[in-house]
Amino acid sequence: MPDLKNTSALISAMAARIPDQPAVIDGARTISFKALEEEISRLANGLGRAGITPGLRVALMVPPSIEFVALTFALFRAGAVIVLIDPGIGLAGMKACLAEARPEAFIGAPKAHAARLLFGWAKGSLRISITAGKKWLWPGFTLEDIRKMGAAQAPPPARAIHETAAILFTSGSTGVPKGAVYTHTMFTAQAAMLKEYFQIEPGRYSVPTFPLFALFDVALGMTIVIPAMDFTRPAAVDPLMLANLINKYEAVQLFGSPALLDTLSRGGETHAVRLPSLKRIISCGAPVSSKVINRTLKMLSPGTQVFTPYGATEALPVSCVSSGELAGLENAGPGICVGSTWAGMETFIIKISDAPIAAWTGDLQVKDGEIGEITVKGPVVSPEYFGRPLSNALAKIHGPDGAVYHRMGDTGWKDADGRLWFCGRKSHRVITGTGTLFTLPCEAVFNAHPGLRRTAVVGIGQQGAQTPVLCVELKKGGIRRESLTKELLALGAAQEHTRTIKTILYHPGFPVDIRHNAKISREKLAAWAEKKLT
Repeated sequence: MPDLKNTSALISAMAARIPDQPAVIDGARTISFKALEEEISRLANGLGRAGITPGLRVALMVPPSIEFVALTFALFRAGAVIVLIDPGIGLAGMKACLAEARPEAFIGAPKAHAARLLFGWAKGSLRISITAGKKWLWPGFTLEDIRKMGAAQAPPPARAIHETAAILFTSGSTGVPKGAVYTHTMFTAQAAMLKEYFQIEPGRYSVPTFPLFALFDVALGMTIVIPAMDFTRPAAVDPLMLANLINKYEAVQLFGSPALLDTLSRGGETHAVRLPSLKRIISCGAPVSSKVINRTLKMLSPGTQVFTPYGATEALPVSCVSSGELAGLENAGPGICVGSTWAGMETFIIKISDAPIAAWTGDLQVKDGEIGEITVKGPVVSPEYFGRPLSNALAKIHGPDGAVYHRMGDTGWKDADGRLWFCGRKSHRVITGTGTLFTLPCEAVFNAHPGLRRTAVVGIGQQGAQTPVLCVELKKGGIRRESLTKELLALGAAQEHTRTIKTILYHPGFPVDIRHNAKISREKLAAWAEKKLT
């Protein structure tokens, strides 16, 4: 039996349990769990013969497909350390991340290889090149070469040759992208926690619109149906295509960003679409507005829930809340409720600081109900960032028991029932001469106005003497009325925590993160606002 510490063993278990069940449906192509297991073993063996040795860092740039799934688990099985970077991060971002990760091998689609050569990605560190598709002028292997090499001798058993499994880069939506180190233990813990919480059953169908979550679905025995979409622009998804795919396969699960749900639910409302087979929708990456949740629920069968897990690349999952629970908690406190702490995880609210904290002590925590910095501990916390000692010092706290506490970089508080409430990113708080403004509680006051799509509070100037500015994005086709500014100022004046907001600017369309198209890039908005006001 394969060593269960290796993430690829999850596929082996499913191949033994449901061999003929489809594992991946990719357009007109389908592969069963048995065939997927055979392909993974063949590729793992071939990768080893091509020089992919345990611990070798391998950049993987293949679009969501059967090949992407097979290569990911084959690299795990070979003991490689997979370097995953969101392609939507842009050419400059990709080059910077690859320079930092220093991969020794590169597996990519032909377009990825062409970009690698054209823009000098990972120049100086690469010694192995593998093309998933047609190879042009560059040297190296093709995926077919790897298959043939892998079939030349008996494949090795899966084993945790190297505990480090991957380096997953953050989106960089609130700073530079950083590579979070993942271990096989982390991946298997995540899979177990997701399976138990959502009661995931092998043999059912799922439509994931985020590649990493698709891997968990397959590992847990679900058939994933890959939609025809640009995964770097989830908000641009064709809602009817997605709905038809869900209904065609009677999928029980959909994973999508808040921006994707917004598009899907708007399309559902316009075309009276129903999704009766879905048993759950999972959405994370940013808070999901009540408007989007309510529109989405109209498409679902009674009792079906929208779940919004809270976490980050460095620690996921941390907590979760369902649409049913959330409905009874609106206006129950500042910020957005992100639910109860996930079983197996521990959450703490500590005093807000922008300085490193070397060691965990009991006096770091704030009083119950007080807003502070969310910090977590548990089996899915990444132990470190790759090659970033300063980032590690700022984000990691070491406990006396050897455990690593991760500072989420988010502000929030806990209510009397122990539920977490998210109040915005720590770096986005506005520190004026009279106090601190937290973004989400402030924005909720103005978002109540029916003429707006959303708002964002940013600070101009030096911390401690910042001027708060409210940036406003109108609904599509909305018209800025002369009285609108007065109405918004009146809303702000009516609440103690928003009374100091006296400057309002209108933006044509907020910049958002590249991974989920949902997180507002407040740093860019702040720079825009400062330019407008000077």
